[in-house]
Amino acid sequence: MPLIPQEPQIHERAQGASATPATGRTAPTPRPVPGPRPVPGPRSATTPRPGRPGPGPARPAPPAQRSHNSAGQPQASGATTPSVPQIQLIPAPAGGALDAAEEAVDLLLEAGRAPGDILVLTTGEQHPWATHELSFGEASYWAQHDAREDVFFADGGAVARAQSRPVVVVAVNGGGDGAVARVLPPAREKAAALLVVCGDSERINTVLGAGV
Repeated sequence: MPLIPQEPQIHERAQGASATPATGRTAPTPRPVPGPRPVPGPRSATTPRPGRPGPGPARPAPPAQRSHNSAGQPQASGATTPSVPQIQLIPAPAGGALDAAEEAVDLLLEAGRAPGDILVLTTGEQHPWATHELSFGEASYWAQHDAREDVFFADGGAVARAQSRPVVVVAVNGGGDGAVARVLPPAREKAAALLVVCGDSERINTVLGAGV
């Protein structure tokens, strides 16, 4: 009998949407320091990185713009008054103020702050790092402060000796109202861009409000 030609079988390929590479996703933004978000001026990249970041490259200050006075002599037109730091309050009990300060430091580092930008002061018991370093002598301890290569922890009583830094973090972890009043106003003067205070909100507002 004659052979009936068979229809060639066509295997249909699924015409659904082919796999496409996932669209780009933005990297998660690091968490801000708890409380109101600070605006501490220009920052480096905000991508978190493991470990503590090293100090960022120094940037030359922009030249001061000059104008001319009535006698035709050039004069600087920049502001001469010091900038006022932003104040950020992190509510915490006295027993948890030091932990809150350490968390604030970690978040600042994750956000791109150089370790040498940060000074941490305590109104009560010293931070364990300061206690350990002071065991090797004050000369070695303060040499690390002057090097400005890492976060520096100091007792509030040493605030007069400490140099200004872009960020000052104060842990109100005890010491009484007198100690808090002696530390917060000068700490605000030492902070060039941001003052972070961890402790009892009412107590802190009373001291800072009186110092305005």
